[in-house]
Amino acid sequence: MIVDNGSPKPLTVILADDHAVVRSGIRDFLQQDERLLVIAEASNGDQALALALAQNPDVLVLDIQMPGRNGIEVAKAVRASGSNMGILILTAYDDEPYILGALQAGANGYVLKTAEPDELVEAVHSVYEGKSVLDPLLTQRLWQQVVSRSRDQEGPTAEALTSRETEVLRLVARGFTNKAVATQLGISDRTVQGHMANVFSKLHAQSRTDAAMIGLRLGLIAAKDQ
Repeated sequence: MIVDNGSPKPLTVILADDHAVVRSGIRDFLQQDERLLVIAEASNGDQALALALAQNPDVLVLDIQMPGRNGIEVAKAVRASGSNMGILILTAYDDEPYILGALQAGANGYVLKTAEPDELVEAVHSVYEGKSVLDPLLTQRLWQQVVSRSRDQEGPTAEALTSRETEVLRLVARGFTNKAVATQLGISDRTVQGHMANVFSKLHAQSRTDAAMIGLRLGLIAAKDQ
């Protein structure tokens, strides 16, 4: 879409954090990019959910620990409403239960507040595009923990997915969009969507990142695929 001045319409963002100073800093970082526009801010989880459902932003940026609903609960409620808006968790918490909980709730990405401004901006754009984002500081440690646990847990065999579904999952784990996956495999976007729907159903996944993590744990994909 094009606005009157001929510039591309910016992505709309709602920002939720219970610290006003932190929100101000994050808003300034985001709006240094002319392609992003913060349209509303929330100081607690209940307000964040209400604003998200009322205004339907392109991306919802959430802290985890907030008064009322926490960020994970907000993400889960947004997904329960049927919304496909991008959800990015931006937090100081780097504990595995928080990360897994957020991804399983339907968040598209998880970034630490120590991230550089350009990394945060890129993460917002990525989750809007349907990509999965995990803070680089967390990636290696988290995948190692998942792989370690998988050695001691019995799970479904690779036959749970067809070979084509596994191919699609591997590309999704590498951050490819549906369109990019379609181009890579020589199939249509709609076919990719169908395969991903099957992957989500068979793996009981709530998001693309969640599907990739489950696939790694079950041995369907390798760590190098993400």
